[in-house]
Amino acid sequence: MSQMLKSSGAMAVATLASRVLGLAREMVYAAFMGASWVADAFIMAFMIPNLFRRLLGEGALTAAFIPIFKEKEKLAGEPEMWRAANAIISGLVLTALGLVILAVIGISIALATGIPTGKTRLMLELLCVMSPYLLLVCLAAILMGMLNARGHFFIPALGAALLNVVMIASVLWLAPRFGVKLEQQIFGLAVGVVIAGLVQASFQLPLLNREGFRYQWVTPWSNETVRHVVKQMIPGIIGVAAFQINIVITYGFSFWVEDEIISSFNYAVRLLELPQGVFGVSLATYLLPTLSGLAAEKKYPEFRSTLGQGLGYLIFVNLLASVLLLVLAEPTIRLLFERRRFDSYDTSRAAIALAWLAPGLVAFSMVNILARGFYALGDLKTPMKISVFCLGLNAILAIALVWHFRQAGLGAANTITSCINAALLLFALRKKLARLNLGSMLRHLPGVAGAAVVAGVAAWLAVRQWDLRWGHESLPLRLGEVFAPMLAAGLIYFAICHWLRVPYTRDLLGLLPRRSGGQSTPRV
Repeated sequence: MSQMLKSSGAMAVATLASRVLGLAREMVYAAFMGASWVADAFIMAFMIPNLFRRLLGEGALTAAFIPIFKEKEKLAGEPEMWRAANAIISGLVLTALGLVILAVIGISIALATGIPTGKTRLMLELLCVMSPYLLLVCLAAILMGMLNARGHFFIPALGAALLNVVMIASVLWLAPRFGVKLEQQIFGLAVGVVIAGLVQASFQLPLLNREGFRYQWVTPWSNETVRHVVKQMIPGIIGVAAFQINIVITYGFSFWVEDEIISSFNYAVRLLELPQGVFGVSLATYLLPTLSGLAAEKKYPEFRSTLGQGLGYLIFVNLLASVLLLVLAEPTIRLLFERRRFDSYDTSRAAIALAWLAPGLVAFSMVNILARGFYALGDLKTPMKISVFCLGLNAILAIALVWHFRQAGLGAANTITSCINAALLLFALRKKLARLNLGSMLRHLPGVAGAAVVAGVAAWLAVRQWDLRWGHESLPLRLGEVFAPMLAAGLIYFAICHWLRVPYTRDLLGLLPRRSGGQSTPRV
């Protein structure tokens, strides 16, 4: 069993807890505010500071800093490594605090003019309340990156679960204390976001302290490490986060096209992020320090092998997830979200968006891993150039499609551009490394794709039969409508791949007896 699968699998357990709680949070949100104009305003306001979590926690800052952090550890020793970390944290706090102050001043001036009205005014008011989250989430991101570089994946990933717990509590406990109307109660969620950011940042500190970290102020503007990281991360802000920036651009445009577009599309995105985060992001997070270490030691054959193995695992797992999300889009949305303020009309709109997003799941996840390959090699410019092209293409497609197809057009635009992004990154990385060790993955890809098609057809037939025979009027029937076809499709997929001797099947199934048997059982 590869160390990659074990380490990313351990992190995936923590990430699964976070994503499941995140899904529970979205279920609570859906019941609380549905797919309404108030939900549109909250989603847009939260998206601005949350973008920094996506860019930093899963992207540019950690991608630029971790290779330097690992290099300091190997070449200069731990004291210099911690000093470099303190310099980065000092610079990060100053920069983020400055951005928060500027945002609050700018929003306050805009609100004082009285020009923004309706949902635009509500969005700006919520953004003003949530702006401190920007500082807290940036700090949590760099602390998490440091722990990952020290070989800790489970505890940092678990911190995101606490964030979701706090945000769920803000709906159930804080929101009712802010008023009677939904547009008043929504400010309870905004306060909950700030509290959640504080919890997530502080959660990382005890484990870092045990590793030997002690924060000390280091003047950032004269520090060589800070200058190097800033130089590296500026292009990476675009390069590693194409999907997230695409979402912000399309959400911002759609916000003024029609009410409820972005809220219904957002629920679909959250469902897509469950498989993407559980395995795709977990694997990418493991790969960055691993590939960085191999690149620092110039072990390029091992670098190619590790990257190829990671892509193989990713495609094997997320291809099945993509097919199931496509076939079971409406039953899944109905099961999870349709209650109280979220009605059947909202279900149909969100399901259409999910069906158009689902085919791009593998590409979304591949972009994360391929970008890590470039960053481990110290190349941030190539993925930046590719992403600039894809961002422009996405903007054109989104503007063209959203007018006529609403949230379905947004899903199609993101899927198309993410597939092109992944293909261009793969081509450029192959050119940079002369070759990629993808032989095993390519040999088994036709069989894996065929198994996914068969599993998808089986799931489609099963859900149609379930709907004709039993319907979905009660919670048990809705559970069966989703999980019975899902279980049947999963068994068919793994059985076909096992019969075809796809190695990823053996590796993944091999985790089960080892984990259940425990380490106390010796091998003889």
